[in-house]
Formats: sequence, structure tokens, C-alpha cells
Amino acid sequence: MRQILSSCSASISELKKNPTALLNEAEGAPIAILNHNVPAAYLIPAETYEWLMDKLEDVELAQIVRDRAGEKSQAIEIDLDDL
Repeated sequence: MRQILSSCSASISELKKNPTALLNEAEGAPIAILNHNVPAAYLIPAETYEWLMDKLEDVELAQIVRDRAGEKSQAIEIDLDDL
């Protein structure tokens, strides 16, 4: 059985009946949507999703910085006044 990563859960039938009520009841917390008592999806508020996407982008950019820091020996030094 898969772990449910949320303190709130609802069936797909409950989701179909009144998704807004589920979101209001969860008060911003993620909701595990269950199909035969197995998580099929997680429902999160739009603000939470946007925050997660920002964090994911930050992680990806940090990895690019770490990768490029290893290439420092290949860098060409310039003076900002020359730009």
C-alpha cells in the first residue's frame, strides 16, 4: 500500500460532488484524492503550487551555478567597464 502524504483525504466521488468545499475544509493543506483507498492525486491550492514551482526553479538554478562553478578555470576575465 502506498503512503498517503497528507492529513486530509477525499474520494474521487467526494471531489466530483463539491471540490470547492473540499478546498475550504482543508484550509490550504494538500488533499489526497483516493481511488479505492489508494492515492490517485493530490489537490493543492494554486498559491501552494506556484510556490512549489518557484522553489523547483530555484533548485534547478542552484544546480546550474554549482555545475558552472566547476568550469571557473575555463572562464575569461573581463572588466565590467569594457562592457
